[in-house]
Amino acid sequence: MSKTNEEICHCKKVTVNDIDRALHTEKKFTDVTEAFKTVQEVTSCSTGCGGCYDKILDTISDLMH
Repeated sequence: MSKTNEEICHCKKVTVNDIDRALHTEKKFTDVTEAFKTVQEVTSCSTGCGGCYDKILDTISDLMH
């Protein structure tokens, strides 16, 4: 598991903690892709260069399980 203050999206300055909070603002997610869409809406992650996409998916998956 990543550290909560680790920056995952450098373009938008999104941390693991930001992703965790975004996951808990909505319903309970069972699908990583669905969760990613909400996290992206809330944090704007992966809307810059997109280089963090895989790391964000991995982080969401870790936080969901």
